[in-house]
Amino acid sequence: MPLIPTLRRLLGPEPTPRPAEPVVVQVPVPEQDRRADLEPDIPRGLTVAAGYAWRLAALAVGVYGLYWLLSYFSQITVPVGIAILLAAMLYPLTQILRRLKWPPALAAITALFVLVLVVVGLLGFVGQQVAAEWPELLEQSREGFQALVAWLGTLPFGIDDARLNEWIAQGTAWLQTQASVLAGAAASFGAAFGSFFAGLATALVAAFFFAYQGRQIFAGSVNVLVPRHYRTSVDSAALRGWTSLVAYMRSAVIVAAVDASGVALAAFILQVPLVAALFALTFFLSFIPIVGATLAGAVAVALALVSHGWVTALIMLGAVIVVMQLESTFLQPLVMGKAVDLHPLAVLLGITAGAIISGILGALVAIPVLAFGVAFVRALRNPQSSSDASPHTPA
Repeated sequence: MPLIPTLRRLLGPEPTPRPAEPVVVQVPVPEQDRRADLEPDIPRGLTVAAGYAWRLAALAVGVYGLYWLLSYFSQITVPVGIAILLAAMLYPLTQILRRLKWPPALAAITALFVLVLVVVGLLGFVGQQVAAEWPELLEQSREGFQALVAWLGTLPFGIDDARLNEWIAQGTAWLQTQASVLAGAAASFGAAFGSFFAGLATALVAAFFFAYQGRQIFAGSVNVLVPRHYRTSVDSAALRGWTSLVAYMRSAVIVAAVDASGVALAAFILQVPLVAALFALTFFLSFIPIVGATLAGAVAVALALVSHGWVTALIMLGAVIVVMQLESTFLQPLVMGKAVDLHPLAVLLGITAGAIISGILGALVAIPVLAFGVAFVRALRNPQSSSDASPHTPA
């Protein structure tokens, strides 16, 4: 008996082979097709707009929250902000003293002392001149007012001495009825005056530490607040922003000095009183771009009108316009250069927004904040330009 057929009969029939299972091939569906399946009725443009909308809304909420936080702690944040601007203003002097091998602390305190000495000396000189010329200015003001009344009487509006006396009497009566309101305003002003000096002391102390150890303070803040992956780029961008801020403060001092000198020179030639006061007022107000110099020029024209009449006032107005035009067309581009690259429209809108948010203080700090922010963002978007700029390193 053959062996193989016998074994086949004992083991039974061979199993029928199972058909092979079909292979499922997954074809990747494009992302756009998936969105089309999930959102068949929503246009693509509306989806993109909605994405922008909720992101901008979240950003607006964050900005408002930051503004509320800074406003709530304004007794701290405002002096610290002023101290940063003072440190940027003093930075060139501190660097010169450090290159002369002065200790950092001594260089910082010396620069701060020079600043305080200049401001106090200037204000003291102005006060002395105002006290000396005040009686004569009052007499000139009285004569100018009488001349104005006589001129108004010649106009066909019926404005004479009797009408003016009636208006003055009505204004006096109104002030008498508002005595309690005026007393409350005076008390509020006294409290604000005390807070001003407290904030000034805080700003000066903070400015000393920023001028002395500003670099260490910033590095420590970055290590605490910024994730490790972004520290290098943030540090480089902040240094570029600091360079822009220092350049702006340096140019602001130069522009303010030139504006004040031009207005004071014109007032001196025209023999307008309070020349030193006009110099100081123009110098300090010129730190508020566009608006400050205009206000100072208006005061100079008003003094010329009161003291010497409308002809001298027109000449003074022309001198102020010439000084402002020289500043905007020649001096500003020369001293700022490319370090502070801000469009004039951005300057105007920044001042307006700052004034709306925080009044005079907002208008004062709007452009420095804008200069730092623009340079910071540009350095983040283009790190190569930030490294090529070789920014100054704060103390």
